[in-house]
Amino acid sequence: MAKKQALGRGLGALLSDASTDVTSNLSVAQTSTAVVGNIAMLKINKIEANPFNPRIEFEKEGLTELASSIKELGIIQPLTVRKLGNDKYQIISGERRYRASQLAGLEKVPVYIRIANDQNMLELALVENIQREDLNAIEIALSYERLLSECELTQDQLSDKISKSRSNIANYIRLLKLPAKIQLGLKNRLISMGHARALLSLNTEDEQLEMYQEIINSELSVREIETSIRTKKNSGTSGRKAISFDRKTKSEIISFYDSDVSISSNQNGAGKLSFKFESKEDLDRLIKLLLNK
Repeated sequence: MAKKQALGRGLGALLSDASTDVTSNLSVAQTSTAVVGNIAMLKINKIEANPFNPRIEFEKEGLTELASSIKELGIIQPLTVRKLGNDKYQIISGERRYRASQLAGLEKVPVYIRIANDQNMLELALVENIQREDLNAIEIALSYERLLSECELTQDQLSDKISKSRSNIANYIRLLKLPAKIQLGLKNRLISMGHARALLSLNTEDEQLEMYQEIINSELSVREIETSIRTKKNSGTSGRKAISFDRKTKSEIISFYDSDVSISSNQNGAGKLSFKFESKEDLDRLIKLLLNK
C-alpha cells in the first residue's frame, strides 16, 4: 500500500500543490472573481466556517486587536478555502483571520481556493491547529486523539504526519485520563503540563484531585510536587498516616483561623503550612491571630 502524504512538516507543501489549487487552473471568467496569481478576492458572505475545526473558542480581546490591525493594514496572509458549489466556500485554514475580518467590516478577503474532501478537511484543520503556538495542552491532546480515532491513524502514522515523537503524542493523550477538573485547570493554564504529568503518577482520582488542589493553594512548582508525590509513595503506610493527620489538622486550623490553608509534609515531619487571604484586611486579621494579639 502506498504511504500517505505527510501533513505535519508537509502541510505547507500540500496547500501549495497546484493539483489542489483551483485558482492556478481557472481563468478570471471561470471563477467570477479577481484573481492575482494564485490569490482570489472573495466576498466574505460567500465564506463559511470550517465545521471540522477543533478550535471552537476564540479569545475576544485577541480578535478585536487583530480586527484593528486588519482595518489598518489589511490581511497579510490569505485564508485558505475550498469551493462547495453554488458560489459558496468553506475555510480550510485561517478562521481567526476570517472572524476578525468580519469584526473589521471587510466585504472581501484574499483567499487561496483548494480542492479538499471531508477527510482532507479534518486532517488539515487538526494539523493546522496542532501547529499553532498558543494552544493549551488539552487542545493539543484532543487534536491528537481525533487524528488517531476519526482519521484512523496509528501513533506511528501520526508521528510521521506531524513530525513529533511517539512519546510526545502519548504524553499528551495521557492528559485526557485526568479528572475533568484538572483538565480544565490545565486548559486555563492554572497548572503546567509538568504538573499534570506528575499527577498522572498518582493511583486514584481522589489522590490526583487532592494534590491538584495543593498545587493551586500553595503554588507548588513541578519539582516540589514531584518530590511530594515521591515522598508519599516511598513512605508507604507511615505516609498514609501522615496524610490522615494532616487532614485532621487542616480542618482544625481552617475552623480556628476562618481561612483556607494548605499543609504539605514529608515522612520526617518537615513541610510547609500556607494560609490563603482575600484582602489586606483579611491578612491583618490572620496576623493578629497568629501573633495572639
